[in-house]
Amino acid sequence: MQVAAIQMVSGTRLDDNLQAAHRLLEKAAHEGAELAVLPEYFCIMGHRDTDKLPLAETPAGGPIQDFLSASARSLGLWIVGGTIPMQTSAPGKVRNTTLVFNPAGAQVARYDKIHLFCFDNGREQYDESRVIEAGAPAVHFDLPARDGRCWRVGLSVCYDLRFPELYRAHARAGADLLLVPSAFTYTTGRAHWELLLRARAVENLAYVLAPAQGGIHENGRHTWGHSMLVDPWGTVIASIDQGPGVVAATVDAARIDSVRAQLPALQHRVL
Repeated sequence: MQVAAIQMVSGTRLDDNLQAAHRLLEKAAHEGAELAVLPEYFCIMGHRDTDKLPLAETPAGGPIQDFLSASARSLGLWIVGGTIPMQTSAPGKVRNTTLVFNPAGAQVARYDKIHLFCFDNGREQYDESRVIEAGAPAVHFDLPARDGRCWRVGLSVCYDLRFPELYRAHARAGADLLLVPSAFTYTTGRAHWELLLRARAVENLAYVLAPAQGGIHENGRHTWGHSMLVDPWGTVIASIDQGPGVVAATVDAARIDSVRAQLPALQHRVL
């Protein structure tokens, strides 16, 4: 199955970001992708954490959900919409939510980011919990590919990458493709991004597809980028550095079967 990780450098205006996302989704479809995954915060990287609050949508719908549904339908793609802000009952907070749309434009899965980023090295400070409410539980969905293979796909977001138990839960459920839409900072990304992605692939003998924000944003933030696809042996199949673009590559069921047959780690029982 051909898949695509969409890398963006999102700005502060929703309409501009949706237009940029659509151009990249069109490129992915033109290159033969069946599944395209947008990065975390694809719809807005505001000047302040609270800038996402007015954009929060409800399960009943909204402009961002309408965009994702219409794009999936018009392009004939499975689209995983990075993350969008979704309303919650907690005052002044939203959920950081991944929504999945099938090629008919129907929403088939929702995952609310569980682990909220917190980082302070004396120069950079981030605390997502100020405006985001943590979600639960782990979520996966089934994707019937054009060749008849049904892929089980596990959902995660950015900071989740540091918590291997989430990915092991996906593996126990039979996931063979793990998605990690992200907005890693340049500092943490340079140190840990590829290392963590390859570890999650090797631990779970699964493909890992990780689209990211990558560049210097209008709000001054610098994200790491390096969107990539990693195979079950931990090999980076395709990647890009910084700037907007599409990582188009193939996930091969035979590769998963081969690696799992050689190294049946998922069958190991802990005594």
